[in-house]
Parts: sequence; C-alpha cells; structure tokens
Amino acid sequence: MKVQLLGTGSADGWPNPFCVCESCESQRATGKARAASCALIDDAILLDWGPTLANSASRLGLALNRVHHILFTHGHPDHLAPDFLLWRSWIGGLKTLHIYGPAHAISRFEHWIDPQAPVVLHVVEPEDEFIARTASGNVHVRVLAAAHGHGNGDLFADEAVLYDITGVDGDRLLYATDTGPLHEATLESVRDRNFNLVLIEETFGLHHAHNTGHLDLQTLPITLDDLRQIGAITSTTDVVAFHLSHHNPPIAQLTKALASFGVRAVDDGAIIDTRKSDATCTLVVGGARSGKSMFAEALATTRGEVTYLATGGDRPDDAEWRERVALHQARRPESWKTIESSDVIGAVRDHTSGTLLIDCISLWLTHTMDDFGVWNSDPLDNQGLITEVHAAIDDLVLAISSCPRDLIIVSNEVGQGVVPPTYAGRLFRDLLGITNARLAQASAEVYFMVAGRALPLASVESLLERDRHE
Repeated sequence: MKVQLLGTGSADGWPNPFCVCESCESQRATGKARAASCALIDDAILLDWGPTLANSASRLGLALNRVHHILFTHGHPDHLAPDFLLWRSWIGGLKTLHIYGPAHAISRFEHWIDPQAPVVLHVVEPEDEFIARTASGNVHVRVLAAAHGHGNGDLFADEAVLYDITGVDGDRLLYATDTGPLHEATLESVRDRNFNLVLIEETFGLHHAHNTGHLDLQTLPITLDDLRQIGAITSTTDVVAFHLSHHNPPIAQLTKALASFGVRAVDDGAIIDTRKSDATCTLVVGGARSGKSMFAEALATTRGEVTYLATGGDRPDDAEWRERVALHQARRPESWKTIESSDVIGAVRDHTSGTLLIDCISLWLTHTMDDFGVWNSDPLDNQGLITEVHAAIDDLVLAISSCPRDLIIVSNEVGQGVVPPTYAGRLFRDLLGITNARLAQASAEVYFMVAGRALPLASVESLLERDRHE
C-alpha cells in the first residue's frame, strides 16, 4: 500500500497564518507549512478533502483524475470542502466517483452535484464494511466510531468516524484523525489487527485542558498503550503523527517527544510504502569486466548476513565457465550462504532475513527466454512468447518491489555497443534494457560501473524535484 500525505496539519494548518508564537515562527523558518490533513492511497482512494487539497496536489505535481473513492471522516470544513465537485464536473471523461461519509457530512454535498455528473453518495456508520474497487484490485474498508464530540451539540463532530483499511496487498492502515481517546467499542473493533501503518492525530500538544475530541502529548501515549495492549499496534507498526497544530512545541522538540512514544512526524507530501518498511534495493549495472560484481560484493560486506544468489547455473562441459565461477566463489566470505538457481523470483519471495545479492539479472533473462523458447522462434510469429517474457519481467519487478529485506542486484548493460547483427541479439538487448530500467525504478540506489569506478545515477523524478526546489 502506498500512502501519500497531502497534508499533515490541523484546521488552521501549521503555522497559523495569524500567529507569531514560538511554534509558528519556528515552523515558518523551516519553509514547510502544513496543510489540512489528507491522505491518498495508491493514487485511487482519498481520505478527506479539505480546502487546501487542490493547492497541495498541484505543489506536489499530482493529478487527482485517478481518484474514484473519497472517504470522509466528518463534516468540518477543514476535512470536507464540497465545492471540489463543481470543479470536477467541468472535466469530461472521468469515471464514477464514490463518496463515503457520515450522514451529516454527506448532506453537505446536496447543492454541489451536477445532475449529470458520475457521482454516487454513500452514507456510512460505525461497524459498516464495504469494498472500494480500484484498478489494482479491491480495498476493504471498515468504519469505526471516533471520539470527536465536544459536548456542544455539534452533530458534524459527534458522528465523526475513523477508517480501518486493508489494501490490495493485504497491508492495513488505521486512519485516526480528529478523535480523542478511543471508545472501548472502537478498541475492541481493532483488536489483533496488527496495523502496518497508523495515522494518528496529535492536535493539541502541550495544551491539555482543551476539552475537545482531539489528542495531545498527554493523551496520545495513553491511546497508543491501549492500541498496543490489544495488538492493534505492534513492534512492526509505523505510527505517524497527523493533524498537527501550533499547540505543539517546535518541530525539533515535538519530534523528540514523539520518538519516546514510538511515533514519528513527516512532512506534507511524504510517501509511505507499507510494503518496503526500511528495506532498500540497490541496482549495479555495467559492461563486461567493469567491476560490477566486485562492487556489489563490497557493498554486501557492510550488511551483515548475506545470501548470494548465483543465477548462472552449472555448465559441467565448459571449463572457462567453471573457472569464472571458482574465482567468484573464492572471493566470497565464508559466512555467506550461496544459492545457485535461475529462479530469482522465487528466491526474492523467500528472502526473509539479511541481504540477498543477485548476480546477475542478464543470466536470469537468458534462462527466461530459454524457458519460453523465444530464441528459436520465428520473428514474425513470436509476439505471444515475448508477451510471456514481459509478464515474467512484471513478476520480477513486483517481487523486488514487495521484498521486505535488503537486495543488491547486478545486471549487464548491453545497449551501448553496436547494434547486434542478429534478431535474437537485438531482442535480448532490448528486453534487458527494459528490465534494467524497470528495476532502476524499483531501486533506492542505482550505480553504473565504468573501468572499475561506480557512478551513482539520479532518477528523473529526483532531478525534477531538485529543479523545483531551486
């Protein structure tokens, strides 16, 4: 599940535009203003839509045309700005938008829906469950009761809800903004959920006598303890503070206080991928004898437990190949575990501890093309076989993207020489180039080896982001 936080602030944001307190001034100094809280799941499901969302999305370079489901927690204007439906109605060709929320929140859309617009409203209550269908698959949503009432007859607050969301990949998110300490019934509803990610509100910080349905630095750790005691939060749960305001101390102090509770704060725009946790993937590409394997092995020696996946296989009748393999084996530390197999996808899926070093992907592609008989097929009649190879590449990238442990991957760069004279050679060159590019997208770091020297490669996205900030 990919979750992008389009806003992490409270109703007035942080800093409050009219305030010059120490907290607001220190936040201004960072240049990182926090907009009203909102989160986007897998580019398709939006959690709340306040008045600052359109600007936040534009700043982050996001288009929201793929959003087909919006889950509203309640009707307060920092969470629900219904005029977006008017803007959406001006754009043709969009798919049906499903909007979920408590009754009083849904009632706020009454005068904003174009009769011809593809919009469906759904009233939800605590303990309701439903399926949000996306292009990637079905997302399961459970509605939970919030403790947001202020005791002042504010129905928009009294009927506020939280959301327990299970993504296509099975990962679970608890979206718990605008709530005080949770009701017993709500706690019982999330018993043993073992959430991967919890977005939990922390509005009032050092102000403990606010008498509102929000959390502060006194009630937050109590609520977290409640969730830990019932197995909703475990040692693997990523807990992120949300709905932050200037009632908190300056961010450096807040970060330290939150860390003592096992919570972190992130900036607006942060992307949290629950599938990856802290695992990293490093891709090393280079030509023949460029030093790529030795560089990858040097990286691995700093990682502790290492499993070496050799994809070349056994060639008993090839003396030169056996000599190459022996040289590789001789320089590996004795503590490393070695697996000789071309089943890279299976090895990645089974990788549960330490670092897996894969050497190399070009041999995996060779075996894959062998398996599908692509090499000897008629160029005019092998599109079906090539489609099978592309599907295998998709499976490889998905396995690597979803791997919860560190990976170091070695691959050849074969696209910088002369054009191969044969169809099979050209096909292999093209498919390996596609595979390398796909793996680079899934990798945190990419190195290009030239004459034994490693050149770090920046992604197009990071260059564009740098240009935007400059």
